[in-house]
Amino acid sequence: MSVKIRLQRHGKKGKPFYWVVAADARAKRDGKYLEKLGTYNPNVNPAVIDLNIDKTVEWLQNGAQPTDTAKAILSYKGAMLKNHLVGGIRKGALTQEQADAKFAAWVEEKATKVSDKEAGLSKTQSEAKAKALEAEKAVNDARIEAAKPVVEEAVVVEEAVVVEEAVVVEEAVVVEEAVVVEEAAVVEEAAVVEEAAVVEEAVVVEEAVVADEAVVTEEVTEVKETPEATEEKAAE
Repeated sequence: MSVKIRLQRHGKKGKPFYWVVAADARAKRDGKYLEKLGTYNPNVNPAVIDLNIDKTVEWLQNGAQPTDTAKAILSYKGAMLKNHLVGGIRKGALTQEQADAKFAAWVEEKATKVSDKEAGLSKTQSEAKAKALEAEKAVNDARIEAAKPVVEEAVVVEEAVVVEEAVVVEEAVVVEEAVVVEEAAVVEEAAVVEEAAVVEEAVVVEEAVVADEAVVTEEVTEVKETPEATEEKAAE
């Protein structure tokens, strides 16, 4: 039976969490496994790997083949190096003390690199956070500056509306005064026409009275002249 050292997926959607397991190569990825060797959490930076190196080396010595991803994880934790050193001890190229010293030196160097990486990440995160704060402050300042002209424009627009309303009111007053003047002129013209009509009627009446008086005078004169004419005629 061929054995694979591989990852078995756990966790929830969007946040995977893996187990490092030794399983039958014919088994499903997330199916049955022979032994759990460790865990791998890629949701943080740097990734957190917890691995039982001795058990992993034992499976490697028994012929288990790691997948590409599992091999990278084993190399990161030093399991592949320790497996190589164990092979050297078995062949007589190294002693146990030499292999242990080399592995301890490698682990110490690796821990230093990881610490430096974590410090660099912390510094990078701090700088990124500071830049983000500066960018946010700049955006807020720009928003405030952009809001000031808007308020000023609103005041100008309001003043323009007030002026326009004043002009409209003034024009309405002028139109109303013009209408009043026109009505007064019409009333005055009507009064003049009425007075002219009254005067004309008075003149006509007066002329009629004068004519009547003239007729009456003429009739009286004729009456006075008639007896005298009669006497003259009788004398003759």
